[in-house]
Amino acid sequence: MTLQDILADIHAINEDLEAYESKYGVLSETFYESYTNGEEPENEYWVLDWADWVGAYKILIRRKEQYYRTIQDLRKQSQTLVGGAKYPIAYSRDRKFI
Repeated sequence: MTLQDILADIHAINEDLEAYESKYGVLSETFYESYTNGEEPENEYWVLDWADWVGAYKILIRRKEQYYRTIQDLRKQSQTLVGGAKYPIAYSRDRKFI
């Protein structure tokens, strides 16, 4: 995948996640933590949403990992990104943007 493909996926997935976050009133990170700790849907109609939500979140994590690897590779090849201008990416140790 190209960097542009990865970014397009990240943006599309974020749109999907925002819909779930609005519907259920929690951020995806909070939902995923609860889900992986065994929390189950209160309503049987939520099961499919939750399955889709957790799947989308896992894909987002993978795409972000791909993004960071691709950026690192590009930086090794050249110290510039996007048309020759430097774009430093600031993130904390846990890979969250700061």
